[in-house]
Amino acid sequence: MDVYEAVNSRRAVRAFRDDPVPKEVLERVLAASSRAPSSGNLQPWLVYVVAGEPLAELKRRATARARAGDPGDEREYPMYPAELVSPYLDRFSAAAAQRYEALGIERDDLDRPRKIATLNSEAFGAPVVLFCYLDRTMGRGQWGDAGMYLQTVMLLLRAEGLHSCPQVMWTMYRRTVSEMVGADHGLVLFCGVAVGFEKEGVPPLRTGRADMTDTVSFVGL
Repeated sequence: MDVYEAVNSRRAVRAFRDDPVPKEVLERVLAASSRAPSSGNLQPWLVYVVAGEPLAELKRRATARARAGDPGDEREYPMYPAELVSPYLDRFSAAAAQRYEALGIERDDLDRPRKIATLNSEAFGAPVVLFCYLDRTMGRGQWGDAGMYLQTVMLLLRAEGLHSCPQVMWTMYRRTVSEMVGADHGLVLFCGVAVGFEKEGVPPLRTGRADMTDTVSFVGL
């Protein structure tokens, strides 16, 4: 797949088939992704690949918490700034409205948080979830490295005909995840990434993007 095609077709898919993903494909993607940029070549990412019965059990535990209205574990880092302002708030609100509509959840539904948490805890039906951790001693630069690594992973998954959905939601159930994968207390969960083949017949959600002129300035060109 052409790089531009991979970038353009990558999106957060929220409906997966339960078809298994071959281990050799995941190994090929993750091995190649090790070439992602890394300041000082620290390669700070630590990834657990979960599938099969271990993933099924993790989904059961997380879903039980979600359905019970469990607010989740105390966050170890904020998902968003406390005070979002325009244009960021505008983009956030527009994307949220699209997501709710695509998931069939009314925005004024009082049960919305529980419904969304339940869908997320089931990883939207994905047969594989990658959990990315960093050592607690790492700084902001290494978190940036982890982001570039995961973007590389998601683009290479597209080259293999697979889709993905990054899920920071898993940090709400970080203790449950750590128990299942055996991550020690010296690690902090960055996010999970649902992986699989897209389910047919589900309307695709593709959020808009700001015009390049809103985010890019050319100096000296």
